[in-house]
Amino acid sequence: MSIKRVWIEEGCVTCGNSEEVCPEVFEIDIEVGTAIVLDSADFSNYSEKIRLAAASCPVNVIKFEEN
Repeated sequence: MSIKRVWIEEGCVTCGNSEEVCPEVFEIDIEVGTAIVLDSADFSNYSEKIRLAAASCPVNVIKFEEN
């Protein structure tokens, strides 16, 4: 299944894990103090990396929706 939507719920601790695992989709926004999902990302191309980022998130705030 491919991923069609990705978001970060409240509670991100800006550990940098998401950006390290999948920089094509995630970025740390220092001003906001959280990871963000890049609008330009094609989630279907990075499904495995998104799943890995979500699974390795220490506070379980990376969420995604599959087709």
